[in-house]
Amino acid sequence: MLSRVANNLIWLSRYMERGNGILSLLKINFYANQDSPELFSWTPIIKNFSSSENEFETEDAIECIDYMVFNLGNSNSLLNIVTRARENARSVQEHISRETWLCVNNYYLYITDKDLPRRLREEDPIHFLEELRKHHLVYYGTSDITQERGPSYYFMNVGKFLERVIQISDFTALKLQEIANTSDSLEKGFYWKNLLLSIGGYQLYLKTHKSTFNEEHIIQMVFQDKLFPRSVYYCVNKLNRLIHQLIDSNELEKNNLDFLLGKLESTIKYTTIDNINNQGLNNFIEGIKEDIRNISMNINSVYLSQIN
Repeated sequence: MLSRVANNLIWLSRYMERGNGILSLLKINFYANQDSPELFSWTPIIKNFSSSENEFETEDAIECIDYMVFNLGNSNSLLNIVTRARENARSVQEHISRETWLCVNNYYLYITDKDLPRRLREEDPIHFLEELRKHHLVYYGTSDITQERGPSYYFMNVGKFLERVIQISDFTALKLQEIANTSDSLEKGFYWKNLLLSIGGYQLYLKTHKSTFNEEHIIQMVFQDKLFPRSVYYCVNKLNRLIHQLIDSNELEKNNLDFLLGKLESTIKYTTIDNINNQGLNNFIEGIKEDIRNISMNINSVYLSQIN
């Protein structure tokens, strides 16, 4: 497979995963902001998904959603993300199922509808965000049941899980900044709940622990749970398997990539809560992000060009 094709498959999935994460964060923060605007500001979300030169600020929910969905000056606006995903999908049509291409193309046509910004201002914002999010869920289901298992599928999933690890790390770091500003245990509980809701782990947490929010339980679930599909360990384990499948099918050369992934997987799996507390959760997260950056750069240096 040409490196350009593999690169576009990875970025197609990364953009779709990033868009889904942004929509989840916007939806959960909208709910929380309605109840406690002093705790759940929009500013951290804008800063997290904007460049350092960005000067846009607002505490108006609709203005923030409009900026995050439609603003062409924001490189991580949903409109820009879906446009780039469509460009990548179009360039690799021969390597993805027709159904997957139609999903992405239909999403692009939906989000570029000139009437859509008006609907944001006139309709229920939650309904508006859910309608957008449905396109991501349809994409996940369609690509999973129509894409043949082979290098294209493996590269697409490498992109998905790379992006997911980065998002989980960013979302957790975001909440840690807010938690650091309060000594109130009740407020800390609100922030942890908000994190679990943002990554879709709230229901699983309640089923598993049947208790109030315990920081150690949340950290274990977010970083080390083997079955939670949005835990860091689950994603790194999947990445490890996918890279080995690409090596076995001669699409990737065997180098230290599998070593880096195996090392990160073992680090997350065997690190105890005491170890995490000793080094600080922020440092633990930064270590994971650094390892993921090295793994991503390793893929680029071995096989891919940095087109995106």
